[in-house]
Amino acid sequence: MLKFLKKYWFFAVLASAFMVGEVLVDLIQPRLMETIVDEGILGINNGGVSDIPLIASTGIQMILIVIGGGGCGILSAVFTNLCAQNFGNDVRKACFSRIMHLSFEQTDQFTTGSLITRITSDVSQTQQMVSQMIRGFVRCMIFFAGGSFALVTLDIHFGVIVAIAVPLLLLDIIFVLWKTNPLFSVLQKRLDRMNTVIEENVSGARVVKAFVQEERETARFGEANQQLVDTQFRVLILMSYLRPIMNIVLNLAIVGILYVGGVQVQGGNIAPGAVMAAITYISQILNGMMMLAMIFQTISRGSASVKRLKEVLDTEPALRDGPGVAVAHPETDGDSMQSAQMPGTIEFRDVHFSYPGRKEEILRDINLTVHAGETLGVIGATASGKSTLISLIPRFYDVISGAVYVDGVNVRDYTLRELRDKVSYVLQKSELFGTTIRDNIAISNPDASFEEIKKAAEAAQADGFIMQQPQQYDTPVAEDGMSLSGGQRQRVAISRALLKHAEILIFDDATSALDLKTEAKLYEALKTEYRDVTKVIIAQRIASIRDADHIAVLNRGKIVGYGRHEDLLETCPVYRDIYDSQLKEKEVAS
Repeated sequence: MLKFLKKYWFFAVLASAFMVGEVLVDLIQPRLMETIVDEGILGINNGGVSDIPLIASTGIQMILIVIGGGGCGILSAVFTNLCAQNFGNDVRKACFSRIMHLSFEQTDQFTTGSLITRITSDVSQTQQMVSQMIRGFVRCMIFFAGGSFALVTLDIHFGVIVAIAVPLLLLDIIFVLWKTNPLFSVLQKRLDRMNTVIEENVSGARVVKAFVQEERETARFGEANQQLVDTQFRVLILMSYLRPIMNIVLNLAIVGILYVGGVQVQGGNIAPGAVMAAITYISQILNGMMMLAMIFQTISRGSASVKRLKEVLDTEPALRDGPGVAVAHPETDGDSMQSAQMPGTIEFRDVHFSYPGRKEEILRDINLTVHAGETLGVIGATASGKSTLISLIPRFYDVISGAVYVDGVNVRDYTLRELRDKVSYVLQKSELFGTTIRDNIAISNPDASFEEIKKAAEAAQADGFIMQQPQQYDTPVAEDGMSLSGGQRQRVAISRALLKHAEILIFDDATSALDLKTEAKLYEALKTEYRDVTKVIIAQRIASIRDADHIAVLNRGKIVGYGRHEDLLETCPVYRDIYDSQLKEKEVAS
């Protein structure tokens, strides 16, 4: 974390320097008060006659010094916040950037709720720790050192009282921190769990309501919340021992100062004003120790948060950039390779794949070539590996053996940006953001003109319903697109994919919510306006892919059929079974 703090070291130094000024003012005040009492009121060196001008002049000095100390305090707070807030801002952005570059399996390992907690609560705890260390640590250390020195200069006996009181306070602090320190990590994990439950239920609210599971989910949240409350309660109970014991020690120390001071005054060794100053100094010292206890608590909790943030920041993305095509294949600048592989060519060579942490192979011995401009349909039973197959093209995952090639280049040799710029992807679930329809479409191509956006929407059969919206393309979309129907969300997502003008267009069951008439118009538009784009279409309905140049039939992770619709009906039993079942479903529906 120090690398994030180094940029703002100057603010930290200034904050500490001004804090020194503020604390020195507090340490000077008891001495001035001693002068007012002994010389101004009691007139010890003036025959017992009060010195009113001395009281006035010293009082004015105190006011001016307090004003100066207040100014130092304000500046210290300003520079502390400049340092801590900028530090927290940089850490938060670094964590978010790292999360954006993690692979799917890495994100799943952390869980969404935990990542939200880390980027919010943990960053805030770390930021607070930095702020406390800059201001509070300097303040209590100077109070302790300066106050102890001042007490000893007043009377050596006062120093003995400090020497007795401070170890008692340290024992109290050490005991409480020893008990609470392990609980701070547990507390953050409890917060992770609660945030996960909240995130699941907010995003899945329609499912909860549809199955009337409000009471069950409320109970689940209550359980997670109760675990958080119980852990926090244990921390607070332990922390509650801290202040009362410290107050007892403080008051006993003051009693000791009064007793020793009374004896010394009676003996003529010190003046009454010195006793008053000693009481102020002992209060400052012990209050500084109380503040130190709070700082150590903040450091303990902040350290747990720092550890959790470092887990995110130190996690290297599982998928790393390749060297780039120009570096890995300098011959691509010539004509030979370009002529051999036209833009949009996809090839799977002896591909095997299993998800991280699982032994079972999802894909086995996949060999497949899609030439530029062709349309490949992919069909198969549920869990046959269809979505997994196409997720290897933009390299959402890496194969365990074999290779995937795009334009004749192994996808591992591309930088992720180079590769994904070539691919436009429409997912099974149409992910939309809480902005306008226009902005949702333009995410894939922020520089696109309105005419280009409208053209893509027309091809996706989305323009019609968009123009019926209250503000047409500038109509706001609710979070996760919930203000639109499933078919409307799919068409907006398809518009976004078409606007990218990528070499390869992938539909992962992206037309499941469209009626057959709308789907037919969409595919007709793709044939005429995007004929040069390579298209890979996963579908559950044979009607969606029957006109594809080639159809790959997957069964248990293997290609068991490949060819055109008519050929597969004769040669592929799996395809024929799918066709027959859908034909019978259609007959029953009729």
